[in-house]
Amino acid sequence: MKNVIVDLIRHGQPEGGSLYRGHRIDDPLSNKGWQQMRDATHGPVPWDQIITSPLLRCHAFANELGKKHKLPVLLENDFREVGFGDWEGKTREQLKTERLNEYENFYRDPVNCRPPNAECLNDFIKRVTDAYLLHIEKSIGEHILIVAHAGVIRAIIAHTLNATPAGLYRIKVDNAGITRIMHDGTNGSLLKHNVRLGEIS
Repeated sequence: MKNVIVDLIRHGQPEGGSLYRGHRIDDPLSNKGWQQMRDATHGPVPWDQIITSPLLRCHAFANELGKKHKLPVLLENDFREVGFGDWEGKTREQLKTERLNEYENFYRDPVNCRPPNAECLNDFIKRVTDAYLLHIEKSIGEHILIVAHAGVIRAIIAHTLNATPAGLYRIKVDNAGITRIMHDGTNGSLLKHNVRLGEIS
């Protein structure tokens, strides 16, 4: 069976800076965010197709990149970010001031201590990984790029490493950071994380 190589890139910084956006807040990329993404993907690209979250901070750049390199771009609704419920639109500093116990409990146990009205973490991981595996099956022998969110990339890395959901937020995902995974027909292997395209051999 031929390999599938998957590069995942997190969107750049959106307008409004660092917030818990989830999938209800659809801010566009800031000027800085656009530059982060262009810098991270500068030079010849290896991809056969691009798959993107439907949220503006991802698909606007995916469309630009696809047009530039004449690559097909597919929107995948299940690659939208996890829903953060009542935390959406708030900064870390606000949560530490207004909801400290809630904030600390979440990072201690993100599975059982969800923000109020947030998406169930296990349900989120399932929707992401189910969609991901379907795209892998359809992309045998190809090199694909997924433009998505920190949570989506964490879920895919955790699936690849067979890691538990409890440790999901211990994975740091940089804005415009690229993660590379190779699938050999049996398992996936994490090859690179938080790099630019030019840093991957």
